[in-house]
Amino acid sequence: MPDPILLIQHILPPLARLLVFISLGILIGILIENLRWSTFMARLATPLVRIAHLQPVSGASFAMAFFSGITANSMLAEAFAQKKITRKEVIISNLFNSLPIYFLHLPTMAMIAGPLLKQAALPYIGLTFGSACLRTCIMVLACRFFLPPLPEGCVTCELPPENDSGIKGILQATWKRFLTRMKRIVIITIPIYILVYLGSDMGFFTWMEKALSSHLHVLSWLPTEALGVVVLQVSGEFSAGAAAAGALLDNGLITVKGIVLALLVGNILSSPMRAFRYQFPYYAGIFKPGLAMNIIIASQTLRIGSLLIVGIGYAVVG
Repeated sequence: MPDPILLIQHILPPLARLLVFISLGILIGILIENLRWSTFMARLATPLVRIAHLQPVSGASFAMAFFSGITANSMLAEAFAQKKITRKEVIISNLFNSLPIYFLHLPTMAMIAGPLLKQAALPYIGLTFGSACLRTCIMVLACRFFLPPLPEGCVTCELPPENDSGIKGILQATWKRFLTRMKRIVIITIPIYILVYLGSDMGFFTWMEKALSSHLHVLSWLPTEALGVVVLQVSGEFSAGAAAAGALLDNGLITVKGIVLALLVGNILSSPMRAFRYQFPYYAGIFKPGLAMNIIIASQTLRIGSLLIVGIGYAVVG
């Protein structure tokens, strides 16, 4: 039985940070909505939004996702709570944000990949960027065919009327909506986070990672040396796989192509578990748990599919 004091010491700091980031994202999202800045941001994504037959708030969320994924999702959750968009449109809009979300993580990935992967960094980053572009293009085309067209010139018509109550009234309305949202978020996020932590502490995720690693014989088409990179990326972090890949490259034990393919395979195998482990607690705080799980399943399916497409293309012609 885990020591309750140790549990509190290990859970409280990261949980507090998570709630702070969620609350800031929601507060900023509500404030932007009340200040009508979302109208301007929606116009930035006007061409894609119109082609994809998406609601205006989806365009605003797409533009905001370049700066904050939490705020972008909070805008979608707020619109869904107010019945401005449907459950299906929430999931689609979240998937639509793949490209801007990728740019949020690009600087960190580039700073790790550049020094460690050297000549393999550019093709790996290029392929992951291509998969993000592919996901957005797929969603634009899918929405174009499966969603009904909006009335012409409707990119901002669904946003709320301009608030003329002054800055004090705007801040009061923002704070009131924020407190209402945060009550539900705290009630949902805390138990889910604790359950995920306990699962990790009892070895559930380690068991899953070992189970994945033990079936890597299906990757016999990869160079033997590359399998170590895949194992490290599945059981550790991207930096662990990248460090191993860099060492293999420095010693001339594997080609650039072999390293890039190994990193892509490790990315594909490790993504679903990490998504559930790290994203689900905060997604469940912003959306309802059922909707959060649907979003994660849909996003991971699309992500894995796009990585497979670019990876196969690189294996064939790279």
